[in-house]
Amino acid sequence: MSESTETRNAPTAPTNTPPGAKTAPPRQFIRFQSTTRSPRGHFPGVFALANGLARSGALTEEQWRFWRAGNDWYDANYPDPSTVAPLVYDTELHPGAVAWFKTSPEAAELIARLDGYLQLLTAHGIAWQELRSTDPGRVVYEDAYQVVVVPHVPASPSTDR
Repeated sequence: MSESTETRNAPTAPTNTPPGAKTAPPRQFIRFQSTTRSPRGHFPGVFALANGLARSGALTEEQWRFWRAGNDWYDANYPDPSTVAPLVYDTELHPGAVAWFKTSPEAAELIARLDGYLQLLTAHGIAWQELRSTDPGRVVYEDAYQVVVVPHVPASPSTDR
């Protein structure tokens, strides 16, 4: 059975913005990923999970047609970060780099079409989660629809007494 959880950042501290000044709302990002780590130690995203099902031969004929048509549509309509910036997922340059979708009007159709992929994962018992953040990490690639980030390293507990 699949599960979907939502993770949100903690509220941000107030700023020293003058009263009445307009500030832009923080950018929002969304990611759909596995709930378990891969052997390489990361949480694969929705496309990696669906592509893995296709490569393993696990898809029914109907599911394969959906997956193939979906991937073709995404390839035709949105940039692939690894094609635009071939080193974006280089493990030495950008360890742990992952893609997040922008929650902007430009990315709305991209995100809306993910539902079929998520249903595909659920049908194969692959647990996934939805993450939302205003600061998912250090941006190493950005276009109108997505960012690729190196996630922030969680702070270690202090040992000072």
